[in-house]
Amino acid sequence: MRRLPLLLTTIALCGGLAAFGALDRGHAGDARPSPGAGRRPGSAPVAGGSLAGAIAADQQRLRQLPGDAAGWARLGAEYVEQARLTADPSYYPKADEALQRSLTLSPEGNADALTGLGALANARHLFDRARDFADRAIAASPAHWLAYAVLADARTQLGDDAGATEAVQQLLDRRPGTASLTRAAYDLEQHGRGDDARAALRQALGGAYDPADKAYCQYQLAELDRKSGHFAEALSGYQQALGTDPAHTPALAGRARTEAALGRTDDAVRDYTTAIAAVPLPQYLLELGELHESLGHDDQAREQYRLLTAEQRLAAANGVVDDLTLGQFQADHGDATEAVRLLRAEWDRRHSVLVADALAWALHRTGADTEAIGLAEQAAAHGWDDNALFLYHRGEIERALGRTGEARTHLAKALATDPSFNPLQAPAARAALTTVGG
Repeated sequence: MRRLPLLLTTIALCGGLAAFGALDRGHAGDARPSPGAGRRPGSAPVAGGSLAGAIAADQQRLRQLPGDAAGWARLGAEYVEQARLTADPSYYPKADEALQRSLTLSPEGNADALTGLGALANARHLFDRARDFADRAIAASPAHWLAYAVLADARTQLGDDAGATEAVQQLLDRRPGTASLTRAAYDLEQHGRGDDARAALRQALGGAYDPADKAYCQYQLAELDRKSGHFAEALSGYQQALGTDPAHTPALAGRARTEAALGRTDDAVRDYTTAIAAVPLPQYLLELGELHESLGHDDQAREQYRLLTAEQRLAAANGVVDDLTLGQFQADHGDATEAVRLLRAEWDRRHSVLVADALAWALHRTGADTEAIGLAEQAAAHGWDDNALFLYHRGEIERALGRTGEARTHLAKALATDPSFNPLQAPAARAALTTVGG
């Protein structure tokens, strides 16, 4: 059952936004990290600098007390968090070993280990496994709020729309705070409720005490501004996030996206390069490669694409399944037929709107527009109709099918929503709009 109105009421009650329930967002990145996703069971937030110390302390303790099931679960969750902060997937096998050891030592009612295994599965994009681990953790301990955060993330990525909203609601009921409010904001954004998403993020920011959590909320608010074409506000928000937490790499990459949109390409290249040096996420490598390509820097673009491919191989070697990113890359910069193969496999695993859009675009690139249009429509089916990339893809598919009026509408809306949504595809959208009389 859809419970978004109740979800809004719960948010309003937990922090004082009296008018929140009366208020009437996109980037095609995949699993979106959020506060609490990989936290140590039963612990306060751990800052990046102290996380390594916490890992070392737990390693030392477990050498002395190897039968400490709770300690192994805590160490495993710390490894998952360290992998998230550093984009180093070599921590995943370590996390798996520690969490499985905890479960072996304490097989009954071990919600901490099950939740940690769920967070690990989400990080590896094994979302069906993450859902199952979260369900087991909740069965073992219905009050274990972290399990609902894992469940919400898994259901979102699986395309279980109602189930994701339900898990967010359960999380809000048990732990109204940053972890639940930021997930609520994403759920609201995906349903086209941008004002409500902003309100949830502002409330999360007001209740956050850890600098990393504050910076995350400031970053997400800036992302909403950027995606709606409010670039000055976005730059201010990214700067606030970096002032709160100078090590917040997503805000640095967000600033680079906005600088690129404003034509400040030297600044954008500098900020992307700094972000990649700290956390070499495939998303950042792809964005910098496309920026270089848009500027005619073909050698530099190829180098970023080479590094992206190498990072994907490293992730796969450590148990990550990411046919979505590979498929998106192949559709725009490689073999569209291979993109369709990869994305069909991903679609078989999960019916996420992100996969629907990516597969639709790959099919379009191979000329299969009749099949593509159904998936493009499905990507927008539950209300995320202000995602400029989705709108552009749908408009191009409609243009190829001769549906000129619909193409004009969606291409124009993409550019009105975010006139610089991609350094390569936004100019293509403007050219396409001209051909259909826009």
